[in-house]
Amino acid sequence: MEENTRSEGTQPEPERASDPRTLLVEVAKGSEAAFEQLYEVISRPVFGLVQRVVRDAAQSEEVTQEVLVEVWRNATSYRPEKGGVLSWVLTMAHRRAVDRVRSEQAAHDRDAKVGARSGSPAFDEVSESALAHLEHRQVWRCLSTLTELQRESVLLTYYRGYTYREAAGLLESPTATVKTRLRDGLIRLRDCLGTSR
Repeated sequence: MEENTRSEGTQPEPERASDPRTLLVEVAKGSEAAFEQLYEVISRPVFGLVQRVVRDAAQSEEVTQEVLVEVWRNATSYRPEKGGVLSWVLTMAHRRAVDRVRSEQAAHDRDAKVGARSGSPAFDEVSESALAHLEHRQVWRCLSTLTELQRESVLLTYYRGYTYREAAGLLESPTATVKTRLRDGLIRLRDCLGTSR
């Protein structure tokens, strides 16, 4: 009878491949074990993206945790036909990071207005932050023009620091394909940023 119980699913789950799509399907069913594995796959790229946008380590950690909680809560809303799991998660991460920057920018703007009334020199700080924010928006606008594989290749290798081989493993593509897509993506990004400046 004990053997029957084990065969019916009480036996611990075997170690799964770290395929994000498979893991996310299991997360959508409520599997904490799958979420732990998915966390290992996506937390580093999410943190890297968030830190590039937010630029503050403590806030980046907070935003990263918010994104991962959102992945857990909204796993059932993922639609494979709209793109890869990593793209879906990084889109959420970028949105949250931009929201945090906007919130911080609004606070800086309020402080600058108060500072201008009281004679404080806060204008340079605010204008520098606003310029950095505009540059980030321009880069993300250009990234959105790339194909999914180009964008993911650029994000993983150029922005997150993964090697070609690590990126190829995450994207489940041959290393040569990732290198080619990265090269093509960087050329398109250069052209997009060059013509819009």
